[in-house]
Amino acid sequence: MTETIHIGSASEKPLSPFVFGHNLEHTRAAVGGGLSAQMLRNRKFAGKPSRNRGVAAEWEGIGEKAFFQLQSKDGYTRHEGCEGMRRMNELQCQSVQNVYGGLCGIAQGKLPVTRGQKYELRAAVRCASATTLTAELTDAAGGRVYARKELALTPGDWQVSEFDLTAAESDDAAVLRFSFTERTEVVFGAVSMMAEGHFRGMRADAVRCLKEIGPAILRWPGGNFAGEYRWKDGLLPCDMRGPLQAATEIETQPYSCGYDFHEISTDDFMALCREVGAEPFLTINLAWNSPEESAEWVEYCNGSSDTRWGGIRAARGHAEPYRVKYWSLGNEMGYGHMEGPMKPADYALLAARHAEAMRRVSPDIELFSSGPYPNEDWAEHSAAALAPAARYASLHYYANVPMAYWTEEKTEETYRGLVSKAEEARAHMRKMRECLDRTGRDILISFDEWNVWYSWMRPSCAGEGIFTAKMLHMLLAESEKARMPVCCYFQPVGEGCVLIDAHSARLTANGQVFALMKAHCGGRLCRIAGGEEGSVLATEKDGARVVTLINDSFDREKEFALSCAGAPEEGTLLSAEAVTPYTFFASSELKWETKDTAVRVTLPPHSVGRIRMRV
Repeated sequence: MTETIHIGSASEKPLSPFVFGHNLEHTRAAVGGGLSAQMLRNRKFAGKPSRNRGVAAEWEGIGEKAFFQLQSKDGYTRHEGCEGMRRMNELQCQSVQNVYGGLCGIAQGKLPVTRGQKYELRAAVRCASATTLTAELTDAAGGRVYARKELALTPGDWQVSEFDLTAAESDDAAVLRFSFTERTEVVFGAVSMMAEGHFRGMRADAVRCLKEIGPAILRWPGGNFAGEYRWKDGLLPCDMRGPLQAATEIETQPYSCGYDFHEISTDDFMALCREVGAEPFLTINLAWNSPEESAEWVEYCNGSSDTRWGGIRAARGHAEPYRVKYWSLGNEMGYGHMEGPMKPADYALLAARHAEAMRRVSPDIELFSSGPYPNEDWAEHSAAALAPAARYASLHYYANVPMAYWTEEKTEETYRGLVSKAEEARAHMRKMRECLDRTGRDILISFDEWNVWYSWMRPSCAGEGIFTAKMLHMLLAESEKARMPVCCYFQPVGEGCVLIDAHSARLTANGQVFALMKAHCGGRLCRIAGGEEGSVLATEKDGARVVTLINDSFDREKEFALSCAGAPEEGTLLSAEAVTPYTFFASSELKWETKDTAVRVTLPPHSVGRIRMRV
């Protein structure tokens, strides 16, 4: 099979780099258990205690007859602002009373530690009388001690101890124990454990992977988590920030007991954006923040140091404004899983109040409206009504494919379903464009969530990598025509691009595709004639042309004959032997030959190639 492709001249205007956007939502282990370097689960003792025992979820009590209870008064964690928002069991502390003497305390197991690795620990604790609290890393049975530290506690208010433990042995199921023998009460407000060498509380290896895929714009904190997020809590010390209970657990925190522990603040997120080269894109909590609180967040990010909130930022060591240009007025409003207005007119009224307050602080920001799009009613009564303030309307798409892999026939059926979904997404986007155009308003599309449905609940595979490649070709090809400058994958960490385990982080097949195709970012789109739609895409930038090719066939190789001006200089091939779960692409040199004035290249089944050529 040969596809003959003619690559024509490039457009005058470069593509929006924000087609290579991503979400970083505090959900489904994307931060807790993902990007975050924090090793301890439920480290601020949220939720309900264990039956008959009184110990917080994820923790075990030490001492058969010690008395344990979760206390909700006089805790260490707290909230700032967002006063109308009500959640349960967020601000708690763990009390341990040594009633009968002997050894008692709390412990958490299943912690992967590495020999010679230094771990940074903190513990916010108070006690009723002078106490020696022993912190230990041990094996599961407690018989072998890998590291030990004694902390002298004095009675009174909260005492924060910072110390290091270096593991003497490697153990993927180690236990952290805090114990004491005095007959007294010890109350734990928050504890922390991270391996040395992290990036502002984030795993350095995960940050490197994020940088490798090249997010041009990074959307945060939501997604759905925007409706639970309290931005002012980020001004507190990390351990003091109150846990955030999920409104709907399955949508946000199913893997962390229904709570997020606010590991990343606004300042941390801005530092991450600088590190990976991404433009920040923030989502306000429209349902629970007041318009004034949203405006204060804008001022914190963009105000000069002589403004109230800009001065607070400067006092925290960030004198220069962050200059955050892109702000979303909530997320997926009008859906049942989000709190707030359900009708387009009601949403538009509330969003307009926030927009007005935010624009008074920073007039040049770009605002994005939300809704269950494509939807004629919302286009007319929300997007159109908000168009003077919000130039963008948000579109989301998740490909839903029944997945079965137990026979070759089922695998092929699943794979063909996956690779067909880029065309479904194209139709979805075009319907959105039609809805907005009928309003007569100048409204851009922000395709700021796309992926395969429930991608966080299963292992990734090379088949999904081909889906991602076809989606990127489609989005790049349609961006200008659809007036769609922003597109964000949902999401790189934990849902497709970066696979994180206890000791390492690596790119999945989806991430490998992003890393390969980011060479198109900011290029000028070339005209393509011939071949299957979406199989070839070309851009020009800085005197060079980048051509990417996709063979989405399940079992046949494909030859491409590229008629174009330019001499190939470098080629890369991503190929996989199979498309079943747990598969990755192998990267190798892509070979070509020049024959009959065409550059000819052959791709094996389910593979992606890239050729760089000098124009």
